[in-house]
Amino acid sequence: MPCPNITLLPGAVAEMLVSVSISGKLTLGDRYGLMAASLDEHLSEDERRAVNRILRSVNRGKVDVTKEI
Repeated sequence: MPCPNITLLPGAVAEMLVSVSISGKLTLGDRYGLMAASLDEHLSEDERRAVNRILRSVNRGKVDVTKEI
């Protein structure tokens, strides 16, 4: 079964980092953005660090995962 073409919007990772930092919540939309970022082979080093920072915050319990969009 082929994988669907998932494209990350420019600036999406930085926007997610700001949004998650301010709200303390990782929304469903953010999770889809993180999925797209993890599949993007051309992600910059800064964007990879931002994704890792978000995931570490979730892992440490500093960010709540919600079903909100």
